Amino acid sequence: MATYISHSPEETAALGETWGRAAESGLVIALSGDLGAGKTQLAKGIARGLGVTDRVHSPTFALVNEYRGGRLPLFHVDLYRLETTGQIIAAGLEEYFHPAGVSVIEWAERWFGDTPALTFNFQRTKLNPQFRQVRIETAGETQRRIIYEDFGG
Repeated sequence: MATYISHSPEETAALGETWGRAAESGLVIALSGDLGAGKTQLAKGIARGLGVTDRVHSPTFALVNEYRGGRLPLFHVDLYRLETTGQIIAAGLEEYFHPAGVSVIEWAERWFGDTPALTFNFQRTKLNPQFRQVRIETAGETQRRIIYEDFGG
């Protein structure tokens, strides 16, 4: 488990950009944190690292935004409006948990529960070799504690 302290939204995006540059197809990045913690900012950085040039914004009302202009397709999923696994399945979002590209999932605890890595390892297939569990905590007005761990791969 690693911890990164970000002092600004730009630093949060820069961390995401580093992750995007290193990302391989099949990567699922599961984000959790309070409203305004920086989940979307991190997703914007990941998109930039993948070479996505489109404007990246939160898919809260669309549930998923797909960006195909980069090195790998990016699937940006937001589960905030869904409360149960049944709602997630009914919305047809399961495919994004085994992406042919990179999936960034905001409010991932709505699918994976409180132990996302254990749930992921149970569901993992050959199409989905890597999972990054990320928790973003507010440590100050602009400071964020980003705690992450990789599984699979």
